[in-house]
Amino acid sequence: MGDPLLDVRDLIVEYHSLRGCVRAVADVSLSLEKGATLGLVGESGSGKSTLGFSLLRMVPPPGRIVGGQITFDDKDLLRQSDEEMRRIRGSQISMIFQDPMTSLNPVKKIRDHFIELYRTHDERMTKEEAVSRAVKLLDSLGIGGDRIDNYPHQFSGGMRQRVMIGLALALEPSLIIADEPTTALDVIVEAQILELLKQLKAEHQLTMILITHNIGIVAEMADMIGVMYAGQIVELGPTEDIFEDPLHPYTKGLLESAPNIEHPERSMRPIPGSPPDLLNPPTGCKFHPRCPKVFEPCPLREPALLERKRRLVACHLYD
Repeated sequence: MGDPLLDVRDLIVEYHSLRGCVRAVADVSLSLEKGATLGLVGESGSGKSTLGFSLLRMVPPPGRIVGGQITFDDKDLLRQSDEEMRRIRGSQISMIFQDPMTSLNPVKKIRDHFIELYRTHDERMTKEEAVSRAVKLLDSLGIGGDRIDNYPHQFSGGMRQRVMIGLALALEPSLIIADEPTTALDVIVEAQILELLKQLKAEHQLTMILITHNIGIVAEMADMIGVMYAGQIVELGPTEDIFEDPLHPYTKGLLESAPNIEHPERSMRPIPGSPPDLLNPPTGCKFHPRCPKVFEPCPLREPALLERKRRLVACHLYD
């Protein structure tokens, strides 16, 4: 096994406001091999999207990265200049955003989006060459190239997401971060988009991070799963292992709260309570107020992320 394409160590991201400080990503460490797909799962507010934006150094104000290291292709991204990061975004690391209708400029034709992207990274490229490349790319994504002169509102939600995927792939990056790429799509279109991502990953040997609150989506897409809770990775390991034998009580809760077509006789069981207020987080293990297996050390001290059964898990049950 060679060096990882992406290596994150002890990453900390905070949001500061008049009410106080929220640590949205807390000491997160993970590695991703070239060609692998990592699924990041967890409830809303667990820090998944903030982690994704951090990898591109695009955390929106008042958030900021306050600690840790992000190494991509042997480059320390936190030490790169703003200009160097602009060159990396799109060409080496690219992102598919949640809502294509708000990500695409409503007053610009699709051609203008691609022209701006191509020529920002290569000023020598002519508009005609940019359009020619875009047409071929749209054709390959199941969108007729003749629709390049349409506006975003003239496309369906699924087609707009295909355009966003095209923009993410246009400069042939090696890492794609897909942040809830099927949000607000019906289940049939969702399946089509996920199948398209699988196909493109195989064709282009992509490395991918798939961010979702739906743990069922990662079952078919991801090689590894990282389960996030309250800004922390609480379990990280191979997809098959986590689905067959989840170790962390929160991971078990996520699986039990999702429908399982292989075992339709099983009733879904929601996780009691709500995610913690990160302005005033619980002491010790952040999950202990909702955990069915809470015991003496849980409220007193935070569990370390330790290796157990071919994966990493942060739970006092495995100390």
